[in-house]
Amino acid sequence: MTNVKTQQSGRREFLKTAGAGLAAAATPGVMVHAASLASEPVDVMVVGSGFGGAVTALRLVQQGLRVLMLERGRRWPVKDHYTFSNMSNPDGRACWLRDSTFLGSTPYSIDRYIGVLELIPGNGMSIIAGAGLGGGSLVYNGVTYLPHAAMFRKAFGTQVDYEEMRQVYYPRAKAMLQAAPIPAWMLERPEYAAAKEWAKLGLRAGLPTRLVDCALDWNVVADELRGTNVPSVIAGEFWYGNNSGAKRSLDKNYLLQAERTGRLEILTQHQVSGVAEGPEGRYVVSAEQIDSNGSVIGRRQFVVKKLFMSGGSAGTSMMMTRAKGRGSLPRLNEHVGRHWGSNGDFFSAISGLHRYVDPVQCGTAPVAIEHLDNPVAPTMLVCFADYFSKGQAGKVSSIGMTLGPPKGYFSYDPATDKVSLNWPTSDPDVARITTAAEYTYEYLAKAYGSGVRFEAARAGSLHIHHRHPGQTNPVGASTSSHPVGGMVLGLATDNIGTVRNYPGLYVVDGSLVPGNAGCTNPSFTIAALAERNIERIIRRDFA
Repeated sequence: MTNVKTQQSGRREFLKTAGAGLAAAATPGVMVHAASLASEPVDVMVVGSGFGGAVTALRLVQQGLRVLMLERGRRWPVKDHYTFSNMSNPDGRACWLRDSTFLGSTPYSIDRYIGVLELIPGNGMSIIAGAGLGGGSLVYNGVTYLPHAAMFRKAFGTQVDYEEMRQVYYPRAKAMLQAAPIPAWMLERPEYAAAKEWAKLGLRAGLPTRLVDCALDWNVVADELRGTNVPSVIAGEFWYGNNSGAKRSLDKNYLLQAERTGRLEILTQHQVSGVAEGPEGRYVVSAEQIDSNGSVIGRRQFVVKKLFMSGGSAGTSMMMTRAKGRGSLPRLNEHVGRHWGSNGDFFSAISGLHRYVDPVQCGTAPVAIEHLDNPVAPTMLVCFADYFSKGQAGKVSSIGMTLGPPKGYFSYDPATDKVSLNWPTSDPDVARITTAAEYTYEYLAKAYGSGVRFEAARAGSLHIHHRHPGQTNPVGASTSSHPVGGMVLGLATDNIGTVRNYPGLYVVDGSLVPGNAGCTNPSFTIAALAERNIERIIRRDFA
């Protein structure tokens, strides 16, 4: 693979370095001395550039504050229609530091590169996470779905006022993301035949069936249909990024606006290796600067007054669990790394529909079917463009969500300094995810008529090709692309995301969400919750 130039923003005067000699990463369990203040002092830092971090950075710089953001991945500016890897012939840009791809049943050998999609193996459940400026928004399908009040309250209880979220913070996030449903004329196109069939299926079953707000520029999708832009959305491309520029990822809205103020400094290819208590109530953030192959080319430390963690449910939970295990943040409470969930995700497909239907004909995920009165557990299913089932006529694939239990947890092994996710696959509440999914799929299949069938539902979002340690069958491990929890609001943090016992340390990402986002894709709720929390944090701590 040809080398792809990394792009990093220029240094600004407010960041003062200690010259060529950069401090080494903090040793586990060893407190940092006051002399480290001479390294790189920072007033406000955001770690990670996903939904929570992007929202937080923009709202802070709008207050006149200077902010430093660390992002482990690279920038991915869409240009020349070849920014991202494609699905048909993937290369190193597809995956984060792997020798082979993991989506689908057939692995492809690739060069090791800091690509956009990471697989994080776990015990009983693995996680897929985005990597690069914009985090998960680079690889999600754009679904921007407002949860119903009852579902939201089942997830969050009384911690968050749903009506305030619905009236203030969800609209604020939606306006920034410019999410909108697919135009009616586009749904009539043959490229969207599977999505239209999915809508017919839901209506025939008598279930609420809705067009989904998607963070896509539908004008660009129209250009794809006209042949004036590269087919990307209509070709089922979203896992490895979107080459037409249709996806409204965070680098095109929140992060773009924040950088334009001149007060946001973004350091890409800087991977945080540790967080520790520092002098005078500050936090010491150790980071490794990496090249495009993941090799460490520099180490540095930052001493931070206000630190916002936005590494995603996996990244932040693992960093905080490691800090607790190492003793570098010894006052973290017993809820750190716990109450994790897969968002109640499940995956299946319905086959035997009209022969003109191809599962790739969905253009990401434009139509949802709700089955909230499912007697097992409420479900919501979104059809999606399934590239890996392309050519299987009469099939529509979908990902569904229910009120999954927050029963996963992260554990730290001091012998290896590693953190692992643990998921209780045999727990009855976990098994209920699959039972609820199969009830809905059977309901839909019966409503359609004879010859229609559904594949066995699978807890986790999809089947992938990879091997866990000790696993004999590498195909079909349960995997979540919607991880939430691990630093849950009101437990590991206070009601607005401040980490318990650590003023000035905040969590702003999906790890705040208690195991599920209320029977919806979580990105919209993560963004809206970040809007809510940062408004309150600014009022309380930056006045």
